[in-house]
Amino acid sequence: MFLSSHFLAILPALCTVATGVSAALSPSNRMTARDNTTTAGLTGDSACTTNMCISAVLNGSTTQYTLASTGKQSVGWMAIGFGTVMAGSPMVIMWPNSNGSVTISQRSAPTEQMPTLVANPARVATLDTALSTTSGNPQFVFTIPSDSSTAQNLIFGFCDTNPGTADPSATLQMHIENGNLNLDLSKALNSSSGSSTSSSSTQTSGSSMLSSTQRMIIAHAIVSVIAFALLLPSGVLLARYLRTFTPTWYTGHWIAQLGLAGPAVIVGISLGFAAAGPIRSKILDQHKVFSRCPIITAADNIRDLQTTGIVLLVLYLFQVALGAVIHFVKPKNSTRRPIQNYFHALLGLTIIGLGLYQIHDGYSRQWTYYSGLGLVASGVNKLWIVWSTLIPVLYVLGLLLFLRKQYRQEAAARTEKSQIDSEH
Repeated sequence: MFLSSHFLAILPALCTVATGVSAALSPSNRMTARDNTTTAGLTGDSACTTNMCISAVLNGSTTQYTLASTGKQSVGWMAIGFGTVMAGSPMVIMWPNSNGSVTISQRSAPTEQMPTLVANPARVATLDTALSTTSGNPQFVFTIPSDSSTAQNLIFGFCDTNPGTADPSATLQMHIENGNLNLDLSKALNSSSGSSTSSSSTQTSGSSMLSSTQRMIIAHAIVSVIAFALLLPSGVLLARYLRTFTPTWYTGHWIAQLGLAGPAVIVGISLGFAAAGPIRSKILDQHKVFSRCPIITAADNIRDLQTTGIVLLVLYLFQVALGAVIHFVKPKNSTRRPIQNYFHALLGLTIIGLGLYQIHDGYSRQWTYYSGLGLVASGVNKLWIVWSTLIPVLYVLGLLLFLRKQYRQEAAARTEKSQIDSEH
């Protein structure tokens, strides 16, 4: 789905500057290049996002749409679709070519996947070569037969990677910005300015129109971070720091590791698998569709994610079972710390490390592939670096401060138990 949560201030819709100087205008003023005399009796509306401005002018049986770059990113392709969700919405996708021409491609998709070319669309979009330009901040103009409504629910997408060919059926890289907006084509155009009389019309953000797959991806990310970056490390550090001071440390340890982290681990991984199902069904027949990586296909990424998820779940369940055995099944006549105790500690650290790695891979590489919600904030990576450094530092500090004391207490407990057993 073309979704987004970022919108700029609404742009005055149309300008009436002569076409000879339109290239010198800013993107917000270059949305159309109509002559003043042509605006009388016309209606339309416009809106801007971070990377593109979209305007529409209703002229009887046809509507003219202009997609103009704001200049913040280089234009790979720009697109709009007629509908509120990607699935089933007719789309018009346009991109510049090296020879100065513009490709117009009408596409659709049955689900949230790369849309494919429609040979005979119900409404044929016609490129306006006179008003379209690929130099400076590109703008692409097309006309399409009007539908019966002046309230236009649109989806949009912007990508900074060009398909590299004029073929309308070319493979597309995934958008870096996408979303939903509404245009009111009943607004009258000012004959002297070429803009709609009301420039304060509200636009609908796409942030509240997430698809079910996107909601599952977001929930998977949140729950998994809570499980592997907060609850599991907290349980480990609690045991590391409190076990030499109070016998109740184990209660807090198992509550954190099993009572709280257990449901979070299972739910987080399950949500990942639930989201991967629709994604896999969309990409198995595609080649490098929506992938920023030229080597790893989207299907390969899904396989990697699911494999890691399975490994994490199996290791976690084994770790829980091992912890229960260590606690409830004590070896008789043992004169040293059992080897399984060391293995339990190392396995716990391995699970946390693998979980942190998977979190990093998720937000840095996988998020943009599958969520369609753009790049995460740079602060996320900084927070991950700090937290991933702090956890081992705190653990090592706990070892330095309390490990010898722990060994002395355990040795004393074994000696006391041996004496009691010998008396009986």
